[in-house]
Amino acid sequence: MEENSNMPPIYIVSGGKGVAGNTLVQSMLIQYPKHKIPVIIEPEVSTQEQIDKITDKVIEKNGVIAHTMVDHVARRKLIDTCEKKEIRHFDLVGNMTDYLDTVLDMKPVEQPGLFRLRDMEYYRRVRAIEFTMQHDDGQHVDKLATADIVLAGVSRTGKTPLSIYLAMFGWKVANVPIVPGTPVPETLFQIDPKRVFGLTISMAYLIAQRSSRVNRIHMDPNSDYIDRRKVRMELDYAANLYKKGGFTVLNITNKPVEFTANEILTILTSRFGSEKWKLDEDQH
Repeated sequence: MEENSNMPPIYIVSGGKGVAGNTLVQSMLIQYPKHKIPVIIEPEVSTQEQIDKITDKVIEKNGVIAHTMVDHVARRKLIDTCEKKEIRHFDLVGNMTDYLDTVLDMKPVEQPGLFRLRDMEYYRRVRAIEFTMQHDDGQHVDKLATADIVLAGVSRTGKTPLSIYLAMFGWKVANVPIVPGTPVPETLFQIDPKRVFGLTISMAYLIAQRSSRVNRIHMDPNSDYIDRRKVRMELDYAANLYKKGGFTVLNITNKPVEFTANEILTILTSRFGSEKWKLDEDQH
């Protein structure tokens, strides 16, 4: 944003969003607390036409240019134009890029905004983990539509570890426990069924998992939790719910979390295209 000042403005010209260049310039200007130099960001510059328009503005305002053009062709165009029009300019990345080209003996990818994209991906993963923890075990079922993936299953079908594993890769996951006698949230049947996965498991394997838990936390060994007839009823109840909702059923018997996670991502990619099924940030 331009400030009301007679000082010559600094135009930050970038092939990306201009974040890196602005950060660097502002970190220098902060050393001059009473400065009134306007800083104007000119983002996503790549063509000669854009460069000509910007440099004409710079001349009109008697300003200078600081640029972070990682594309060497666009950088060369900008430098040549500045020198032709006698505009003072500061190349914030060129010298370092030339040095790295020589030392590393390789060409850079020259893609603007990579650092910003890396930060965005990191924070997306953090948000995904936070979301998944907040939507574990049937919490906040009114927000199921904001999840990338919804898992459903009876106790000890690995909903939580699978959810957390997927969240570590940036997917927002909610999981819903299926318990006979406890109403299933209506929101489960109101969201896109293509995003919902019903987890099932062999009865023998499930009883073994539950028996281990019973011994570990000293539960009543005669509990319905490991009664064969009751467990069978739970699995049948869950299967009927999956059928009612049109959910994708995954058998997780003896499968590691990584295998099931990959299975889910493969299915979603085949349905929605490569990563296009991930909900946009503004939908959450």
